[in-house]
Amino acid sequence: MSNPKKNIENVRIDYDKSLIDFKSIDKSPFDLFDKWIEQAFVVDKENANAFVLSTVSNNMIPSSRVVLMRGFSEKGLVFYTNYDSNKSKDILSNNNVSVNFFWPQLEKQIRIIGKVEKISAKESDEYFKNRPLESKFGAIISDQSSEISLNYDFSKKLNILKTDNKTKSPKRPNNWGGFRVVISYFEFWQGRPSRLHDRLCYTLDSNEWKISRKSP
Repeated sequence: MSNPKKNIENVRIDYDKSLIDFKSIDKSPFDLFDKWIEQAFVVDKENANAFVLSTVSNNMIPSSRVVLMRGFSEKGLVFYTNYDSNKSKDILSNNNVSVNFFWPQLEKQIRIIGKVEKISAKESDEYFKNRPLESKFGAIISDQSSEISLNYDFSKKLNILKTDNKTKSPKRPNNWGGFRVVISYFEFWQGRPSRLHDRLCYTLDSNEWKISRKSP
């Protein structure tokens, strides 16, 4: 079997599936986001809402991980997590974050910059109530990002929790809930031939979206 690492510098894709029509662009980045996310769900409904969230700790160490978008409006982008996790600790010490969606089937990418705020307990309760039961158990049991032994077994905790909640749905734990990324910048990237990619930017300035284009 050949070693793919030997040829990695020669892997090439010529992007040619679409383009951004700069003569007819949406005035609102949220409208364009809606159009692109709809296209993404058509080609990959299981992963269309997955994005890379990048944070920086109070020691100025960057971290990135994939999370799932669970809501989007002009108020911002919503995701849920354990408030004791490393990502939450980063956010609580420095709420500036970067978000990146990439849909290779569409040759599209959206980069977002914003500040994170906690959503209300009511919103988190409402979302938690509608989660699958097994997902609720997972949120309650997991001390996310804490160090555990290599052979740690969650089954005992899980079985106890299932027994205690045979006749009722568990409540949301206080250390689990939602965050909202309040967006100040969008960059819509469309792959183009010869690496001359389209880059359409929206920057929030005095409550208005200023539109610009960047060189590839």
